[in-house]
Amino acid sequence: MKRDFQAPGRSPVFAREAAVATSHPLATSAAIEVLQDGGNAVDAAIAAAAVQAVVEPHMTGIGGDCFALVTEPDGRLTGFNGSGAAPRAASPEKLAELGVSEITDTSPHAVTVPGAIRAWETLLKAHGTRQFKPLFKRAIDYARDGFPVAPRVANDWLKNVDKLAADPVSGARYLVRGAAPEIGQVMKFPHLAATLEAIGDEGADAFYSGAIAEDIVGALAAKGGIMTTDDLAACHTTAVSPVVREYKGHAVAELPPNGQGVIALIMLGILERFHLENLDPFGAERFHLEMEAARLAYAVRDHYVTDPGYMDICHTRLIGEDYIDQLAQRISIDKRQTDIAETSLAPQTDTIYLSIVDKDGLSVSFINSLFSDFGSGIVAPESGVLLHCRGRSFKAQPGFANSIAGGKRPMHTIIPAVALKNGAPWLSFGVMGGHYQACGHAHLLTNIIDYGMDVQAAIDFPRMFFDLETHALQAERLVPPSTIDGLKALGHTVVPAQGAIGGSQAIMIDKARHVLTAGSDPRKDGHAAGY
Repeated sequence: MKRDFQAPGRSPVFAREAAVATSHPLATSAAIEVLQDGGNAVDAAIAAAAVQAVVEPHMTGIGGDCFALVTEPDGRLTGFNGSGAAPRAASPEKLAELGVSEITDTSPHAVTVPGAIRAWETLLKAHGTRQFKPLFKRAIDYARDGFPVAPRVANDWLKNVDKLAADPVSGARYLVRGAAPEIGQVMKFPHLAATLEAIGDEGADAFYSGAIAEDIVGALAAKGGIMTTDDLAACHTTAVSPVVREYKGHAVAELPPNGQGVIALIMLGILERFHLENLDPFGAERFHLEMEAARLAYAVRDHYVTDPGYMDICHTRLIGEDYIDQLAQRISIDKRQTDIAETSLAPQTDTIYLSIVDKDGLSVSFINSLFSDFGSGIVAPESGVLLHCRGRSFKAQPGFANSIAGGKRPMHTIIPAVALKNGAPWLSFGVMGGHYQACGHAHLLTNIIDYGMDVQAAIDFPRMFFDLETHALQAERLVPPSTIDGLKALGHTVVPAQGAIGGSQAIMIDKARHVLTAGSDPRKDGHAAGY
Protein backbone atom coordinates (compact mmCIF):
# COMPACT_ATOMS: atom_id res chain seq x y z
CA MET A 1 0.00 0.00 0.00
CA LYS A 2 1.69 3.19 -1.20
CA ARG A 3 1.28 6.55 0.46
CA ASP A 4 -0.80 9.21 -1.31
CA PHE A 5 1.46 12.26 -1.20
CA GLN A 6 -1.48 14.57 -1.94
CA ALA A 7 -3.23 13.46 1.25
CA PRO A 8 -2.31 14.51 4.79
CA GLY A 9 0.01 12.11 6.51
CA ARG A 10 3.64 11.36 7.20
CA SER A 11 6.25 8.98 5.92
CA PRO A 12 7.91 6.41 8.15
CA VAL A 13 11.37 7.35 9.42
CA PHE A 14 14.25 5.35 7.93
CA ALA A 15 17.54 5.16 9.82
CA ARG A 16 20.69 3.07 9.85
CA GLU A 17 22.11 3.41 13.36
CA ALA A 18 19.24 3.88 15.82
CA ALA A 19 15.58 4.80 15.96
CA VAL A 20 13.13 6.14 18.54
CA ALA A 21 9.34 6.43 18.50
CA THR A 22 7.44 8.10 21.35
CA SER A 23 4.18 9.97 21.80
CA HIS A 24 5.84 13.29 22.70
CA PRO A 25 8.50 15.23 20.75
CA LEU A 26 10.44 16.23 23.87
CA ALA A 27 10.69 12.56 24.89
CA THR A 28 11.87 11.56 21.42
CA SER A 29 14.54 14.28 21.58
CA ALA A 30 15.69 13.16 25.02
CA ALA A 31 16.06 9.57 23.83
CA ILE A 32 18.01 10.56 20.72
CA GLU A 33 20.30 12.70 22.87
CA VAL A 34 21.11 9.73 25.13
CA LEU A 35 21.75 7.44 22.16
CA GLN A 36 24.04 9.92 20.44
CA ASP A 37 25.92 10.36 23.72
CA GLY A 38 26.73 6.65 23.75
CA GLY A 39 23.84 5.30 25.83
CA ASN A 40 21.92 2.24 24.74
CA ALA A 41 18.22 1.61 24.04
CA VAL A 42 17.31 0.96 27.68
CA ASP A 43 19.11 4.11 28.87
CA ALA A 44 17.24 6.10 26.23
CA ALA A 45 13.90 4.55 27.17
CA ILE A 46 14.30 5.57 30.81
CA ALA A 47 15.25 9.13 29.82
CA ALA A 48 12.23 9.36 27.51
CA ALA A 49 9.83 7.87 30.06
CA ALA A 50 11.04 10.30 32.72
CA VAL A 51 10.37 13.22 30.37
CA GLN A 52 6.91 11.91 29.58
CA ALA A 53 6.18 11.62 33.31
CA VAL A 54 6.53 15.41 33.34
CA VAL A 55 5.20 16.58 29.97
CA GLU A 56 2.33 14.06 29.60
CA PRO A 57 1.15 14.06 33.22
CA HIS A 58 -2.32 12.78 32.42
CA MET A 59 -0.91 9.71 30.67
CA THR A 60 2.02 8.58 32.78
CA GLY A 61 4.11 9.31 35.82
CA ILE A 62 6.44 7.99 38.47
CA GLY A 63 3.35 7.15 40.51
CA GLY A 64 2.33 4.51 37.96
CA ASP A 65 3.34 1.07 36.68
CA CYS A 66 5.64 -0.13 33.91
CA PHE A 67 6.12 -3.19 31.69
CA ALA A 68 8.94 -3.76 29.19
CA LEU A 69 10.26 -6.30 26.71
CA VAL A 70 13.97 -6.18 25.91
CA THR A 71 15.18 -7.97 22.78
CA GLU A 72 18.84 -8.83 22.25
CA PRO A 73 20.26 -8.63 18.71
CA ASP A 74 20.19 -12.44 18.51
CA GLY A 75 16.47 -12.57 19.34
CA ARG A 76 16.71 -13.45 23.04
CA LEU A 77 13.80 -11.91 24.94
CA THR A 78 13.47 -10.74 28.53
CA GLY A 79 10.24 -9.42 29.99
CA PHE A 80 9.86 -7.14 33.00
CA ASN A 81 6.66 -6.86 35.02
CA GLY A 82 6.85 -3.61 36.96
CA SER A 83 3.30 -3.59 38.28
CA GLY A 84 2.67 -3.03 41.96
CA ALA A 85 0.37 -4.96 44.28
CA ALA A 86 -2.58 -4.09 46.46
CA PRO A 87 -1.77 -3.16 50.07
CA ARG A 88 -1.34 -6.19 52.32
CA ALA A 89 -4.37 -5.18 54.39
CA ALA A 90 -6.67 -5.12 51.33
CA SER A 91 -9.48 -7.66 50.98
CA PRO A 92 -13.18 -7.64 50.06
CA GLU A 93 -13.94 -7.99 53.77
CA LYS A 94 -11.78 -4.99 54.66
CA LEU A 95 -13.40 -2.83 51.97
CA ALA A 96 -16.85 -3.93 53.13
CA GLU A 97 -15.88 -2.91 56.67
CA LEU A 98 -14.93 0.50 55.27
CA GLY A 99 -18.23 0.76 53.39
CA VAL A 100 -16.63 0.40 49.95
CA SER A 101 -18.66 -1.62 47.42
CA GLU A 102 -17.02 -0.30 44.23
CA ILE A 103 -13.47 0.82 43.52
CA THR A 104 -13.68 4.03 41.50
CA ASP A 105 -10.94 5.99 39.72
CA THR A 106 -10.49 8.48 42.52
CA SER A 107 -10.78 6.06 45.43
CA PRO A 108 -7.63 5.68 47.56
CA HIS A 109 -8.26 1.93 47.25
CA ALA A 110 -7.64 2.18 43.49
CA VAL A 111 -4.02 3.08 44.26
CA THR A 112 -1.84 0.00 44.18
CA VAL A 113 1.89 0.27 44.94
CA PRO A 114 3.46 2.26 42.06
CA GLY A 115 5.92 -0.08 40.37
CA ALA A 116 7.45 2.19 37.72
CA ILE A 117 10.54 3.52 39.51
CA ARG A 118 11.56 0.06 40.75
CA ALA A 119 11.08 -1.27 37.21
CA TRP A 120 13.19 1.50 35.69
CA GLU A 121 16.02 0.74 38.10
CA THR A 122 15.73 -3.01 37.48
CA LEU A 123 15.87 -2.44 33.71
CA LEU A 124 18.97 -0.28 34.03
CA LYS A 125 20.74 -2.81 36.23
CA ALA A 126 19.92 -5.65 33.83
CA HIS A 127 20.52 -3.96 30.47
CA GLY A 128 21.45 -0.30 30.85
CA THR A 129 24.78 1.49 30.97
CA ARG A 130 23.82 4.71 32.78
CA GLN A 131 22.46 5.79 36.18
CA PHE A 132 19.27 7.68 36.93
CA LYS A 133 20.96 11.04 37.52
CA PRO A 134 22.18 11.79 33.98
CA LEU A 135 19.12 10.15 32.43
CA PHE A 136 16.74 12.35 34.45
CA LYS A 137 18.44 15.59 33.36
CA ARG A 138 15.87 16.62 30.76
CA ALA A 139 12.91 15.54 32.90
CA ILE A 140 14.18 17.54 35.87
CA ASP A 141 14.80 20.58 33.68
CA TYR A 142 11.25 20.45 32.29
CA ALA A 143 9.70 19.95 35.74
CA ARG A 144 11.74 22.73 37.37
CA ASP A 145 12.06 25.29 34.56
CA GLY A 146 8.90 24.51 32.63
CA PHE A 147 7.69 22.95 29.37
CA PRO A 148 5.15 24.14 26.79
CA VAL A 149 1.94 22.09 26.73
CA ALA A 150 1.52 20.17 23.48
CA PRO A 151 -1.80 20.17 21.56
CA ARG A 152 -3.04 16.62 22.30
CA VAL A 153 -1.95 16.98 25.93
CA ALA A 154 -3.92 20.24 26.21
CA ASN A 155 -6.95 18.60 24.62
CA ASP A 156 -6.94 15.78 27.18
CA TRP A 157 -6.13 18.09 30.10
CA LEU A 158 -9.26 20.13 29.36
CA LYS A 159 -11.44 17.04 29.80
CA ASN A 160 -10.13 16.47 33.31
CA VAL A 161 -10.65 19.84 34.98
CA ASP A 162 -13.44 18.57 37.24
CA LYS A 163 -11.42 15.53 38.30
CA LEU A 164 -8.41 17.68 39.20
CA ALA A 165 -10.44 20.42 40.85
CA ALA A 166 -12.09 17.88 43.16
CA ASP A 167 -8.83 17.56 45.11
CA PRO A 168 -7.20 20.72 46.51
CA VAL A 169 -3.64 19.49 45.94
CA SER A 170 -4.15 18.20 42.39
CA GLY A 171 -6.11 21.35 41.54
CA ALA A 172 -3.30 23.54 42.83
CA ARG A 173 -0.59 21.59 40.97
CA TYR A 174 -2.28 20.86 37.66
CA LEU A 175 -4.72 23.70 37.06
CA VAL A 176 -4.05 27.36 36.35
CA ARG A 177 -6.51 29.50 38.29
CA GLY A 178 -8.95 26.62 38.14
CA ALA A 179 -8.57 26.00 34.41
CA ALA A 180 -6.57 23.63 32.23
CA PRO A 181 -3.46 25.12 30.60
CA GLU A 182 -3.72 26.24 27.00
CA ILE A 183 -1.68 24.94 24.08
CA GLY A 184 1.84 26.28 24.38
CA GLN A 185 1.39 27.46 27.96
CA VAL A 186 4.46 26.77 30.12
CA MET A 187 3.87 24.53 33.13
CA LYS A 188 6.24 23.80 36.02
CA PHE A 189 6.20 21.05 38.65
CA PRO A 190 8.87 22.03 41.23
CA HIS A 191 7.87 19.38 43.80
CA LEU A 192 8.18 16.67 41.17
CA ALA A 193 11.54 18.08 40.07
CA ALA A 194 12.87 17.76 43.63
CA THR A 195 11.61 14.17 43.84
CA LEU A 196 13.26 13.23 40.54
CA GLU A 197 16.50 14.77 41.82
CA ALA A 198 16.27 12.69 45.00
CA ILE A 199 15.69 9.49 43.02
CA GLY A 200 18.53 10.46 40.69
CA ASP A 201 20.89 10.85 43.64
CA GLU A 202 19.78 7.91 45.80
CA GLY A 203 18.09 5.43 43.45
CA ALA A 204 14.69 3.79 43.71
CA ASP A 205 14.97 3.37 47.48
CA ALA A 206 14.48 7.13 47.78
CA PHE A 207 10.98 6.60 46.37
CA TYR A 208 10.02 3.46 48.28
CA SER A 209 11.25 4.53 51.72
CA GLY A 210 11.83 7.69 53.69
CA ALA A 211 10.13 11.03 53.11
CA ILE A 212 8.65 10.30 49.68
CA ALA A 213 7.08 7.01 50.79
CA GLU A 214 5.70 8.67 53.92
CA ASP A 215 4.25 11.47 51.80
CA ILE A 216 2.50 8.96 49.52
CA VAL A 217 1.09 6.93 52.43
CA GLY A 218 -0.02 10.13 54.19
CA ALA A 219 -1.88 11.39 51.13
CA LEU A 220 -3.76 8.09 50.85
CA ALA A 221 -4.44 7.81 54.58
CA ALA A 222 -6.02 11.26 54.53
CA LYS A 223 -8.61 9.85 52.12
CA GLY A 224 -9.16 6.59 53.99
CA GLY A 225 -6.49 4.52 52.26
CA ILE A 226 -4.82 1.51 53.88
CA MET A 227 -1.42 1.45 52.15
CA THR A 228 1.60 1.44 54.45
CA THR A 229 5.27 2.25 54.05
CA ASP A 230 5.92 -1.49 54.37
CA ASP A 231 3.76 -2.04 51.28
CA LEU A 232 5.91 0.43 49.34
CA ALA A 233 9.16 -1.04 50.64
CA ALA A 234 8.10 -4.50 49.42
CA CYS A 235 7.74 -3.36 45.80
CA HIS A 236 9.69 -5.50 43.34
CA THR A 237 9.95 -6.00 39.60
CA THR A 238 9.57 -9.52 38.23
CA ALA A 239 11.58 -10.83 35.29
CA VAL A 240 9.20 -12.96 33.20
CA SER A 241 9.40 -15.18 30.13
CA PRO A 242 7.35 -13.80 27.27
CA VAL A 243 4.46 -15.80 25.82
CA VAL A 244 5.09 -16.49 22.13
CA ARG A 245 2.68 -17.58 19.41
CA GLU A 246 3.17 -17.79 15.65
CA TYR A 247 1.14 -15.69 13.26
CA LYS A 248 1.80 -16.43 9.58
CA GLY A 249 5.52 -16.99 9.95
CA HIS A 250 6.08 -14.36 12.62
CA ALA A 251 6.67 -15.16 16.29
CA VAL A 252 4.66 -12.64 18.31
CA ALA A 253 5.87 -12.18 21.90
CA GLU A 254 3.71 -10.74 24.67
CA LEU A 255 4.15 -10.62 28.44
CA PRO A 256 2.20 -13.17 30.51
CA PRO A 257 -0.58 -12.24 32.97
CA ASN A 258 -1.30 -10.17 34.97
CA GLY A 259 -1.23 -8.25 31.67
CA GLN A 260 -3.65 -8.85 28.81
CA GLY A 261 -1.00 -9.64 26.17
CA VAL A 262 -2.25 -13.22 25.84
CA ILE A 263 -5.56 -11.76 24.58
CA ALA A 264 -3.81 -10.26 21.54
CA LEU A 265 -2.43 -13.74 20.79
CA ILE A 266 -5.91 -15.26 21.11
CA MET A 267 -7.26 -12.66 18.67
CA LEU A 268 -4.48 -13.37 16.17
CA GLY A 269 -5.08 -17.10 16.49
CA ILE A 270 -8.77 -16.65 15.73
CA LEU A 271 -8.16 -14.28 12.81
CA GLU A 272 -5.56 -16.58 11.28
CA ARG A 273 -8.36 -19.03 10.54
CA PHE A 274 -10.25 -16.52 8.35
CA HIS A 275 -7.66 -15.53 5.68
CA LEU A 276 -7.80 -11.78 6.17
CA GLU A 277 -5.33 -11.28 3.33
CA ASN A 278 -8.18 -11.97 0.89
CA LEU A 279 -10.39 -9.23 2.34
CA ASP A 280 -10.49 -5.48 1.76
CA PRO A 281 -8.61 -3.92 4.72
CA PHE A 282 -11.22 -1.12 4.81
CA GLY A 283 -14.16 -3.47 4.34
CA ALA A 284 -16.99 -4.54 6.61
CA GLU A 285 -15.94 -8.19 6.47
CA ARG A 286 -12.46 -7.44 7.86
CA PHE A 287 -13.76 -5.24 10.68
CA HIS A 288 -16.57 -7.70 11.45
CA LEU A 289 -14.12 -10.55 11.94
CA GLU A 290 -11.74 -8.39 13.98
CA MET A 291 -14.49 -7.15 16.29
CA GLU A 292 -16.02 -10.61 16.72
CA ALA A 293 -12.61 -12.04 17.57
CA ALA A 294 -12.09 -9.17 20.01
CA ARG A 295 -15.43 -9.70 21.74
CA LEU A 296 -14.64 -13.38 22.23
CA ALA A 297 -11.07 -12.80 23.38
CA TYR A 298 -12.04 -10.08 25.85
CA ALA A 299 -14.73 -12.33 27.34
CA VAL A 300 -11.91 -14.84 27.95
CA ARG A 301 -9.82 -12.07 29.51
CA ASP A 302 -12.54 -11.01 31.90
CA HIS A 303 -13.15 -14.58 33.01
CA TYR A 304 -9.54 -15.69 33.50
CA VAL A 305 -6.78 -13.07 33.35
CA THR A 306 -5.45 -11.76 36.64
CA ASP A 307 -2.38 -12.15 38.85
CA PRO A 308 -1.08 -15.58 37.74
CA GLY A 309 -1.01 -16.76 41.35
CA TYR A 310 -4.80 -16.46 41.34
CA MET A 311 -5.64 -17.76 37.84
CA ASP A 312 -7.78 -20.90 37.49
CA ILE A 313 -6.01 -21.94 34.29
CA CYS A 314 -2.49 -21.64 32.88
CA HIS A 315 -2.27 -18.83 30.34
CA THR A 316 -0.61 -21.20 27.83
CA ARG A 317 -3.87 -23.18 27.72
CA LEU A 318 -5.64 -20.07 26.44
CA ILE A 319 -3.51 -19.96 23.28
CA GLY A 320 -3.66 -23.68 22.56
CA GLU A 321 -4.83 -24.63 19.08
CA ASP A 322 -7.80 -26.65 20.34
CA TYR A 323 -9.07 -23.80 22.50
CA ILE A 324 -8.67 -21.22 19.73
CA ASP A 325 -10.46 -23.59 17.33
CA GLN A 326 -13.30 -23.75 19.83
CA LEU A 327 -13.50 -19.95 19.98
CA ALA A 328 -13.21 -19.45 16.22
CA GLN A 329 -16.08 -21.87 15.58
CA ARG A 330 -18.38 -19.47 17.38
CA ILE A 331 -17.81 -16.77 14.74
CA SER A 332 -20.13 -16.48 11.75
CA ILE A 333 -18.88 -14.54 8.75
CA ASP A 334 -22.36 -13.27 7.95
CA LYS A 335 -23.86 -12.27 11.30
CA ARG A 336 -22.94 -10.87 14.71
CA GLN A 337 -22.74 -13.18 17.71
CA THR A 338 -25.38 -12.48 20.33
CA ASP A 339 -24.37 -14.80 23.18
CA ILE A 340 -21.07 -13.32 24.42
CA ALA A 341 -21.16 -12.37 28.09
CA GLU A 342 -21.11 -8.64 28.70
CA THR A 343 -18.01 -7.29 30.43
CA SER A 344 -18.08 -5.14 33.53
CA LEU A 345 -14.56 -3.70 33.56
CA ALA A 346 -13.65 -0.02 33.55
CA PRO A 347 -14.23 2.08 30.40
CA GLN A 348 -11.47 2.84 27.89
CA THR A 349 -8.39 4.65 29.26
CA ASP A 350 -4.91 5.76 28.13
CA THR A 351 -1.12 5.56 28.78
CA ILE A 352 2.24 6.05 27.02
CA TYR A 353 4.20 3.60 24.91
CA LEU A 354 7.65 4.00 23.36
CA SER A 355 9.96 1.88 21.24
CA ILE A 356 13.73 2.24 20.79
CA VAL A 357 16.37 0.31 18.86
CA ASP A 358 20.05 1.21 19.30
CA LYS A 359 23.14 0.93 17.11
CA ASP A 360 24.01 -2.53 18.47
CA GLY A 361 20.56 -3.93 17.72
CA LEU A 362 19.29 -3.94 21.31
CA SER A 363 15.62 -2.99 21.34
CA VAL A 364 13.17 -2.11 24.07
CA SER A 365 9.38 -2.14 23.91
CA PHE A 366 8.30 -0.05 26.89
CA ILE A 367 5.02 1.07 28.42
CA ASN A 368 4.25 3.19 31.48
CA SER A 369 0.83 4.09 32.80
CA LEU A 370 -1.40 5.87 35.32
CA PHE A 371 -4.41 3.91 33.91
CA SER A 372 -7.03 6.69 33.79
CA ASP A 373 -6.27 10.29 32.81
CA PHE A 374 -4.33 11.79 35.75
CA GLY A 375 -4.66 8.43 37.47
CA SER A 376 -6.50 8.63 40.78
CA GLY A 377 -6.23 12.42 40.82
CA ILE A 378 -4.49 12.04 44.20
CA VAL A 379 -1.19 13.93 44.50
CA ALA A 380 1.22 13.40 47.38
CA PRO A 381 1.59 17.04 48.45
CA GLU A 382 5.29 17.33 49.30
CA SER A 383 6.77 15.00 46.67
CA GLY A 384 4.42 15.94 43.84
CA VAL A 385 3.82 12.25 42.98
CA LEU A 386 0.56 11.81 41.08
CA LEU A 387 -0.74 8.34 41.94
CA HIS A 388 -2.24 5.91 39.47
CA CYS A 389 -5.55 4.04 39.83
CA ARG A 390 -4.63 0.59 38.52
CA GLY A 391 -6.57 -1.01 41.39
CA ARG A 392 -9.70 0.13 39.58
CA SER A 393 -9.44 -3.24 37.78
CA PHE A 394 -10.08 -5.02 41.08
CA LYS A 395 -13.52 -6.09 42.24
CA ALA A 396 -14.48 -5.09 45.76
CA GLN A 397 -16.54 -8.27 46.12
CA PRO A 398 -15.19 -11.83 46.54
CA GLY A 399 -15.58 -14.59 43.96
CA PHE A 400 -14.08 -12.94 40.86
CA ALA A 401 -10.76 -13.53 39.11
CA ASN A 402 -9.90 -9.93 39.94
CA SER A 403 -11.31 -9.74 43.47
CA ILE A 404 -8.98 -7.56 45.52
CA ALA A 405 -6.51 -9.29 47.85
CA GLY A 406 -3.48 -8.16 49.81
CA GLY A 407 -0.27 -8.44 47.77
CA LYS A 408 -2.20 -9.28 44.58
CA ARG A 409 -1.44 -7.54 41.30
CA PRO A 410 -4.51 -6.39 39.34
CA MET A 411 -5.26 -7.28 35.74
CA HIS A 412 -3.29 -4.88 33.56
CA THR A 413 -4.19 -3.46 30.19
CA ILE A 414 -0.70 -2.16 29.32
CA ILE A 415 1.24 -4.56 27.10
CA PRO A 416 4.51 -4.04 25.23
CA ALA A 417 5.18 -6.48 22.38
CA VAL A 418 7.77 -7.59 19.86
CA ALA A 419 7.70 -9.89 16.84
CA LEU A 420 10.49 -12.07 15.48
CA LYS A 421 10.94 -13.34 11.93
CA ASN A 422 13.14 -16.37 11.28
CA GLY A 423 14.26 -16.09 14.89
CA ALA A 424 15.59 -12.54 14.49
CA PRO A 425 14.12 -9.29 15.86
CA TRP A 426 11.64 -7.89 13.32
CA LEU A 427 9.19 -5.49 15.01
CA SER A 428 9.20 -3.65 18.35
CA PHE A 429 5.70 -2.27 18.83
CA GLY A 430 2.92 -1.30 21.18
CA VAL A 431 -0.48 0.34 21.22
CA MET A 432 -1.87 2.75 23.80
CA GLY A 433 -5.51 3.06 24.72
CA GLY A 434 -6.28 1.08 27.88
CA HIS A 435 -8.53 -1.87 27.12
CA TYR A 436 -8.07 -1.37 23.36
CA GLN A 437 -4.42 -2.41 23.48
CA ALA A 438 -4.80 -6.15 22.84
CA CYS A 439 -7.17 -5.46 19.96
CA GLY A 440 -4.78 -2.77 18.74
CA HIS A 441 -1.89 -5.22 18.61
CA ALA A 442 -3.91 -7.53 16.37
CA HIS A 443 -5.05 -4.62 14.20
CA LEU A 444 -1.53 -3.27 13.73
CA LEU A 445 0.02 -6.65 12.97
CA THR A 446 -2.64 -7.66 10.47
CA ASN A 447 -2.24 -4.28 8.76
CA ILE A 448 1.45 -5.06 8.28
CA ILE A 449 1.46 -8.83 7.73
CA ASP A 450 -1.81 -9.36 5.85
CA TYR A 451 -2.04 -6.07 3.97
CA GLY A 452 1.60 -5.12 3.42
CA MET A 453 1.43 -1.68 5.05
CA ASP A 454 4.59 0.03 6.24
CA VAL A 455 4.72 0.79 9.96
CA GLN A 456 3.46 4.36 9.62
CA ALA A 457 0.57 3.43 7.33
CA ALA A 458 -0.36 0.59 9.68
CA ILE A 459 -0.40 3.00 12.63
CA ASP A 460 -2.38 5.66 10.72
CA PHE A 461 -5.05 3.20 9.52
CA PRO A 462 -8.60 3.76 10.88
CA ARG A 463 -9.56 1.89 14.03
CA MET A 464 -12.63 0.43 15.62
CA PHE A 465 -13.34 -1.00 19.06
CA PHE A 466 -16.38 -2.14 20.99
CA ASP A 467 -17.98 -0.60 24.05
CA LEU A 468 -17.19 -2.93 26.93
CA GLU A 469 -20.68 -2.63 28.39
CA THR A 470 -23.02 -2.42 25.38
CA HIS A 471 -20.77 -4.08 22.75
CA ALA A 472 -21.71 -1.33 20.29
CA LEU A 473 -18.88 -0.75 17.81
CA GLN A 474 -17.12 2.61 18.02
CA ALA A 475 -15.73 3.73 14.66
CA GLU A 476 -13.14 6.41 14.02
CA ARG A 477 -14.14 9.08 11.53
CA LEU A 478 -12.14 7.67 8.61
CA VAL A 479 -13.84 4.26 8.65
CA PRO A 480 -15.75 4.34 5.30
CA PRO A 481 -19.55 4.85 5.43
CA SER A 482 -20.00 1.73 3.29
CA THR A 483 -18.15 -0.29 5.94
CA ILE A 484 -20.39 1.04 8.68
CA ASP A 485 -23.49 0.19 6.60
CA GLY A 486 -22.09 -3.30 6.01
CA LEU A 487 -21.50 -3.85 9.71
CA LYS A 488 -25.02 -2.74 10.55
CA ALA A 489 -26.34 -5.22 7.99
CA LEU A 490 -24.45 -7.95 9.87
CA GLY A 491 -26.27 -7.02 13.08
CA HIS A 492 -23.81 -4.62 14.71
CA THR A 493 -24.68 -1.34 16.33
CA VAL A 494 -22.10 1.21 15.14
CA VAL A 495 -21.57 4.65 16.69
CA PRO A 496 -18.93 7.33 16.12
CA ALA A 497 -15.91 7.09 18.42
CA GLN A 498 -15.87 9.95 20.93
CA GLY A 499 -12.20 10.58 20.12
CA ALA A 500 -9.14 9.00 18.60
CA ILE A 501 -8.82 5.34 19.59
CA GLY A 502 -5.49 4.78 21.30
CA GLY A 503 -2.07 5.54 19.86
CA SER A 504 0.90 3.52 18.68
CA GLN A 505 4.63 3.39 18.07
CA ALA A 506 6.55 0.78 16.12
CA ILE A 507 10.04 0.14 14.77
CA MET A 508 10.73 -2.48 12.10
CA ILE A 509 14.18 -4.05 12.03
CA ASP A 510 15.65 -5.18 8.71
CA LYS A 511 18.89 -6.89 9.72
CA ALA A 512 19.82 -7.88 6.15
CA ARG A 513 19.84 -4.27 4.95
CA HIS A 514 20.81 -2.80 8.34
CA VAL A 515 17.81 -0.45 8.13
CA LEU A 516 15.32 0.60 10.80
CA THR A 517 11.85 1.86 9.88
CA ALA A 518 9.99 3.76 12.59
CA GLY A 519 6.47 5.12 12.88
CA SER A 520 4.61 7.17 15.49
CA ASP A 521 0.90 7.80 15.86
CA PRO A 522 -0.51 11.13 14.59
CA ARG A 523 -3.30 10.69 17.13
CA LYS A 524 -0.71 11.91 19.66
CA ASP A 525 1.82 14.76 19.68
CA GLY A 526 4.93 12.66 19.20
CA HIS A 527 7.07 11.52 16.32
CA ALA A 528 9.69 9.01 15.33
CA ALA A 529 13.32 9.95 14.76
CA GLY A 530 16.57 8.20 13.97
CA TYR A 531 20.08 8.61 12.65
